[in-house]
Amino acid sequence: MKILVCITHVPDTTARIAFTDNNTRFDKTGVQYIIGPYDDYALARAVELKEQLGGSITALNVGGSETEPTIRKALAIGADDAVRVDAEPTDSFFVANQIAHVARDGHYDLILMGRESIDYNGGQVHGMVGELLGIPSVSPVMTLIVEGQKVKMTREIEGGKEFVEADMPLVAGCQEPIAEWKIPNMRGIMSARTKPLHVVAPVSDEQRTHVGSYELLPPKAGVKLVDPNDMAGLVNLLKNEAKVI
Repeated sequence: MKILVCITHVPDTTARIAFTDNNTRFDKTGVQYIIGPYDDYALARAVELKEQLGGSITALNVGGSETEPTIRKALAIGADDAVRVDAEPTDSFFVANQIAHVARDGHYDLILMGRESIDYNGGQVHGMVGELLGIPSVSPVMTLIVEGQKVKMTREIEGGKEFVEADMPLVAGCQEPIAEWKIPNMRGIMSARTKPLHVVAPVSDEQRTHVGSYELLPPKAGVKLVDPNDMAGLVNLLKNEAKVI
């Protein structure tokens, strides 16, 4: 079984966020980058499936050369090889188009990725990839079991869960608890240095959205302490200031 795992190169969740050029560009200075947390779940499940059923895993990233340490981490966790599309991932359609092109040429059985990236939080790429390839796309997937050519999945819906079956090939946007995150061991780190990482040019430059500007959230307001016996004062604050009742 051939599995393609799409990974994003995103700021660490503890990173301090700032913008430059009149709030039109993200300031990358001093920012630590990681594999997208949801993509980590996808990669972990791919490693489990490979251990169970055999096959190979290819990690795919759309990004510049600065993303290669993140890709090497994916190789250390268990991917067999990697592809980097040499382009900045600023638009969901553009990224989906690159993934679809690689997937079409590679004839993959499963295309796994996170339910969304934690920088743009669009949650759109998996659906676009499925549409471009003409194959099923399911997200957010909480469990994924392969039986022959059929994939059985549990996806989260509002107020509950939905049980879905589909034939391969398919695209799945993954989230917890599909698998436990995997930490690369020393053997994996050493072997990742020699695993192939292919750099390819983007197939097109078509983008359908453009970010006009960014804006930080307003600073958090101070906390007001209320005497536990002053219920009238608490109700007044909740009603007139917080406006939650």
